[in-house]
Amino acid sequence: MHNKPCIVQRDRTILLETAHADAEIARVQLAQYADLIKSPSSFHTYRLTPLSLWNAAAGGMTAEAICSSLRSLSRWDVPAALLEEVCQLVGRYGQLSLLPHPTLDRSLLLSSHEEDLMQELISHRSLKEIGVRLISPKEAEVPSDRRGLLKQEMTRLGYPVLDHAGYMDGQYLNILWRGEKSDSGGLEDSNGGSNDQRFQLRDYQRKAADSFRDVGGEGGNGVLVLPCGAGKTVIGIAAMRDLQCETLILTSNTTSVRQWIAELLQKTSLSAEEIGEYSGQRKEVRPVTVATYHILTHRQGKGDEQQHMKLFNERRWGLIIYDEVHLLPAPVFRATADIQATRRLGLTATLVREDGREHDVFSLIGPKRYEMPWKRLEEQGWIASVDCTEIKVPLPDEIRAACETAGKRDQYRLAAENPSKLRVIRQLVDFHKDAQTLIIGQYLDQLHAIAEELQAPLITGQMTQDQRNEWYKAFREGTVRVLVVSKVANFAVDLPDASVAIEVSGSYGSRQEEAQRLGRLLRPKQGENRAYFYALVTEESREEMFAIRRQLFLIEQGYEYHAIQANPPAILDLASMRHTHRLQIPDGKEASWR
Repeated sequence: MHNKPCIVQRDRTILLETAHADAEIARVQLAQYADLIKSPSSFHTYRLTPLSLWNAAAGGMTAEAICSSLRSLSRWDVPAALLEEVCQLVGRYGQLSLLPHPTLDRSLLLSSHEEDLMQELISHRSLKEIGVRLISPKEAEVPSDRRGLLKQEMTRLGYPVLDHAGYMDGQYLNILWRGEKSDSGGLEDSNGGSNDQRFQLRDYQRKAADSFRDVGGEGGNGVLVLPCGAGKTVIGIAAMRDLQCETLILTSNTTSVRQWIAELLQKTSLSAEEIGEYSGQRKEVRPVTVATYHILTHRQGKGDEQQHMKLFNERRWGLIIYDEVHLLPAPVFRATADIQATRRLGLTATLVREDGREHDVFSLIGPKRYEMPWKRLEEQGWIASVDCTEIKVPLPDEIRAACETAGKRDQYRLAAENPSKLRVIRQLVDFHKDAQTLIIGQYLDQLHAIAEELQAPLITGQMTQDQRNEWYKAFREGTVRVLVVSKVANFAVDLPDASVAIEVSGSYGSRQEEAQRLGRLLRPKQGENRAYFYALVTEESREEMFAIRRQLFLIEQGYEYHAIQANPPAILDLASMRHTHRLQIPDGKEASWR
């Protein structure tokens, strides 16, 4: 009884002993219904939250299954009051439903299983302001144009709503996989013969696409969570093909827009004339339109309207795909609240948002419908295995002295831009002298210094999209081995041969940024299918504190950071490196250190 890996506490926190033989089994179970909030070396701390429990319920977990898991993992008896609270919170998912009104087109019905609950909720002033009106002991009318606002408010009040109010079909659009015959569903090549090279979804991609459908197969709303390199774009296309409708796709940047367009042209029957790019450079509205979040929120002046938000109503979209949904800007949330009758699909590698608006993703895009753990895909060989190493770099005495009198933000930046990191970067680049390497950072002065030292190209937001694409192309073709990149490369940059990433600075404690940066390495590799991620952190500094938080999401996914020391004056121990990465130096020769 006492030799179990977890301590479950009344305040909804769970302590996982990392050295326990069953720690990995426990981590996999906890990840289904709890959030990792701290990760010191001995005990990781998880917390049960309403949202983590509701997402588990949306994925099919029952309160009984969660309580059973907690009992099986807990070293001591789980507090009875906690088990009761878990049952209560999970039980709230499904107590309220939003349904079509039987007689009024401009109204919906909010339905409850319990009279007392409906009476309690209807007394809230916020619901009265939305226009909720009681019409029977268990039912209330809601203006249909307040559908999104109601769902946001009900989640805030602690009672998530199951939305069964239905969706517009949108304008029909025939979308097939390339070579697929619309009449029989078979596949053939352009000459009418069989096509043995036809595109097929992997099993998990098919399950992810299927999970988006409501009962009856109509599709509705929800978020699919899969790691970078798992084929989220293909899963989105599969949803389009299932629904056969005009689609608006929103994504993080112009590079991602063009990657979506390339995938659509390569893998579907859609023609170039049916696909439009809506970005800072082009404004094409076509049956399938791919746009950036940035262009939607763009204003001419501070007080001007966001005129491109009209794109949501430019055509009769049957589906809106939110790529990198964790980046959704606040104005797009507001617009999404107004279009709840349109099917919505969110795609992301992590539901973590640094602004704390996970509840709005849950309410307005939908609950988590499917999640594929990163390590499971790694075990199956669909993504690369990544070794994560945190390298602690000493800070020169003169900069440490400056930190003592600086403000907290300046302390962080001085540590992040630690000039001693440059020597370590050079050592790592030499150590992986045959690898395609990305050096990723936050601060432009630091990145310029690194690019100059290595004589490597630097890609920043100041560079035109065409220039960036040229360097990305050179990197993919192998004519450039090292790229220095700013945060513009955090998202949706397809560099499949990158096998080493060196993170030199970042956005404070951003868990999503850490996950996205490691994600640049996850495309399968030839040979041993292994990649290496280094986080350079100034020891005994504010950067060290933020680094612990940055790593949380990846630790939750099963990644382990090995910490090594760069001894003054920032020299790495080659023997330690060889041991950490299980690398062999050919012919017994030492790597070149500068």
